[in-house]
Amino acid sequence: MKKQLFFLLVFIQAFYCLSCSDDDSFTTSRSNFLTFSSDTISLGTVFSKVPTPTVTFWVFNHSGDGIRCSNIRLDNGNQTGFRVNVDGEYLGQAAGYQVHDVEIRNKDSIRVFVELTSTQNGKIEPQLLQDDLVFTLESGLEQRVNLRAYSWDATILRDLVISNDTTIDSSQTPVVIYGGIKVDSSKTLRIAPGTTIYFHADAGIDVYGSLLSEGEAGSNVVLRGDRLDNMFDYLPYDLVSGQWRGVRFYSSSYGNKIVYTDIHSTFDGVLCDSSDVGKEKLILKESTIHNCQGYGLKSENSYIEVENCQITNTLDDCVAVFGGIASFNQCTIAQFYPFDANRGAALRYTNFKDDSLWPLYKMDCINSIVTGYQEDVIMGAFAADSTCQFNYRFINSIMRTPEVEDSVNIIGAIWETPEDSISGEKNFRIVDINLQRYDFHLDGQSLAIGRADKEYSLPIDRDGIRRDDEPDIGCYEYLEDDEQM
Repeated sequence: MKKQLFFLLVFIQAFYCLSCSDDDSFTTSRSNFLTFSSDTISLGTVFSKVPTPTVTFWVFNHSGDGIRCSNIRLDNGNQTGFRVNVDGEYLGQAAGYQVHDVEIRNKDSIRVFVELTSTQNGKIEPQLLQDDLVFTLESGLEQRVNLRAYSWDATILRDLVISNDTTIDSSQTPVVIYGGIKVDSSKTLRIAPGTTIYFHADAGIDVYGSLLSEGEAGSNVVLRGDRLDNMFDYLPYDLVSGQWRGVRFYSSSYGNKIVYTDIHSTFDGVLCDSSDVGKEKLILKESTIHNCQGYGLKSENSYIEVENCQITNTLDDCVAVFGGIASFNQCTIAQFYPFDANRGAALRYTNFKDDSLWPLYKMDCINSIVTGYQEDVIMGAFAADSTCQFNYRFINSIMRTPEVEDSVNIIGAIWETPEDSISGEKNFRIVDINLQRYDFHLDGQSLAIGRADKEYSLPIDRDGIRRDDEPDIGCYEYLEDDEQM
């Protein structure tokens, strides 16, 4: 028995040594080569002088024997701005932008990390920037992984203070904001048509004076986050909420106008602080506020006018009016926020907030769509045992809320219920919660088509398209061509 055990132990030890010998052997045959998780690493479009997020890829050895890389290097050294770390070793200046004698055993792998900070190229359009990461095997065989990005010259502004009347125009280069923009009291910031401003995560616009965002039909102002890459293959960061802080109008701010402007993927879209309701605080027309991690539009004891606007998909309320004066005409207010089932209302209006009583002098919702996933997305509440004013009207609007008998304040309502065959998301061209793709132009079966009150109807829609003789409810006029888009 002891003899048999002895021979078994010898056999196991010999097998182990043989296995180790196989694992530790390295080939110099040119028929053995590496494989890569990708042979092209694209960082997409990046702003010059701004470090990119890290992208990684894997290097595999499935050749049947160990492979030693005598050299791994950036083909152009430090000329392109790419930074590479190979299996924990940085290809920096001290090492001549290369590493030596990297071993990859049979059936093993290493991970490579890539970043980029590109220099300015002096061109208006993004320019292709590329380099090769060259793997030189001990056999002399060279294998390459292409690193590429489109580098876009940008104007980088940090902690911008508007202390004189100023215009931002990005017709030449994009504008990237770090820290935020502050508009001093009695000063005006104007944003020119066609301008896109990219805000870093901690940035937003704080307005103590006035903001004039003056887009035009076909040449909108766009306020968005600065991430140009993807969270997942199917999901760009530009479609993810909470990418920047949004726009806030403080108590001293009046005479603000936002027209043909697209505000999206913010924390809060637009906030209006309590102010003198005898002075108009904000005109919001032909604009979009979409995909917010907080509120879409919140007005506290302020005077605001909203026309032809899309305000959609927010974690808190899409629209919240706490007292003051507010009117909404031919707006699309839709609550289909995809990232949290505990989403707020589509429309909330009250004459109080916390311990403050704010008279609701007027809240008009006319020719508008107010809808969402829940059975009731319209929340009106007034302070009990109070004489504080609470005035509201709904006229010819689609309302997703249980029907009530109120012929004084609600006129010509189209009540939506979960049982309706054409309701909620079915009003719109695309509501895709899985891919986070939304298009709130009207579907051909929508109940909104031709149902607006002509007396209150606006001559154009959100896109600047003239409305016909039978105008539609909501911010978009339905066109038959929409079905082909």
